[in-house]
Amino acid sequence: MARWLTKRNIVLFTLLIIVILIFIFILPVSVPIILALFTALLFEPLVKLTQVKFKWKRNVAVISVYIFIMAILAAAIYYTVTSLIGRLIKFTKAAPDYVNKLSGVWIDFQNKLLVYTSALPNDVVKSAQGSFNDILESFKNSLLEVFNSDKIVALASEIPNFLVSLIFYMIALFLFMLELPELKKMVFRHFTDETAKKVRYMTVKLNSVVIGFIKAQLLVSLIILAVTFVGLLTIAPKYALVMSIIIWVIDILPILGGIIILVPWSLYHYVSGDFGMGTKLAVLAAVLMIIRRTIEPKMMGNQIGLAPLPTLIAMFVGLKLFGVLGLFIGPMIVILFITAREAGIIKLNFKI
Repeated sequence: MARWLTKRNIVLFTLLIIVILIFIFILPVSVPIILALFTALLFEPLVKLTQVKFKWKRNVAVISVYIFIMAILAAAIYYTVTSLIGRLIKFTKAAPDYVNKLSGVWIDFQNKLLVYTSALPNDVVKSAQGSFNDILESFKNSLLEVFNSDKIVALASEIPNFLVSLIFYMIALFLFMLELPELKKMVFRHFTDETAKKVRYMTVKLNSVVIGFIKAQLLVSLIILAVTFVGLLTIAPKYALVMSIIIWVIDILPILGGIIILVPWSLYHYVSGDFGMGTKLAVLAAVLMIIRRTIEPKMMGNQIGLAPLPTLIAMFVGLKLFGVLGLFIGPMIVILFITAREAGIIKLNFKI
């Protein structure tokens, strides 16, 4: 056992303990800082390209890229928020008409139900009405649960924390973009030449993987946007542009995605008696879900160098372990492991 108690193994064990403690205690409260670091690494090629293209110093290149990114984000957020507010105002004004219309549809439905069931035995009619009332009561309770005042207040109370985190993220992103070369030098200073070579190989590999990952997500999201816009252009031309953008943004949510918008919209038209519109929206929701769940793993596998099956498994396990971010973390961990094995940092030369 004494042969394992070398200085190198003790240092590695200590570092492992420190990393575990960081993951348990520090990582959960450092998400904005970590995201800022990863974002800075993501935009580092763009900063270098700007330096080479315009022959600027790093500070000028970083400031230019940072302003460009913030301007695009601000424009996108402004357009989305103003469009949503405009639609909400229109919906609020039209809400009484919608309620009256739904009430009329409900009364008409009850009258038709009485006519259709008039020839049936009373026990059957009462059983059917009881089951239908139970379904409606369950649906009402679900809606009340979603729009619970306590949940809304809790969500509103998180807005200041979100704004504080956003401010820290923006400041940290700018500072990381400025200091990234010095941080790399500081890290590599603690590596031997052989380890530094392996880490550089992993860095190059991971950079290509990250770029491929972004390309895959961009391609899938553009397909979703195009299909949504074309579908809504034939179904509801008046709302095609705004709703396709909203569905496109919400589609990043795991499992459900754009269904959160399309299914209630479809149900509303079914209840209103417009079965054609309701069916079209339901079909569009199914098509979007099929596209997201079938094309995404294949595109991600092609772009990041993983087969579709390992990519799908990594995304599913990541989703279960880390939530929404797990869709990205899962494949990255697999790629990190494969890259470390290729670089010789992890060795699995054993047989059973």
